[in-house]
Amino acid sequence: MALKIRLARGGTKKRPHYSIVIADSRSARDGRFIEKIGFYNPLLPREHADRIKLDLDKAKAWIVKGATASDRVHRFLSDAGVVKARVHNNPQKAKPRKKAQERAAAAAKAAEAPAA
Repeated sequence: MALKIRLARGGTKKRPHYSIVIADSRSARDGRFIEKIGFYNPLLPREHADRIKLDLDKAKAWIVKGATASDRVHRFLSDAGVVKARVHNNPQKAKPRKKAQERAAAAAKAAEAPAA
């Protein structure tokens, strides 16, 4: 069984709050879970004490048992010092796309035409 530490959405429309749960990766996002280890309220300011509550001992125990965290939960755990932060590097993302390259080439051509 592949275990995930992930968020399960609760709350009403446009007023979300999330439970941090241990679940089988095949179960639905808000479906069956094994254990609830915390919660996250994105509506509160970042510095608010009740924005995120997480039982770090239980999270460490589940990670040792083989559970992997989702991206958002992994960020929470790395901020708490439980796991090492992931480093994302996509050098292709900063490159302009085809249309932007064509526009830049046309602008450069138009700029050097009056100068010549």
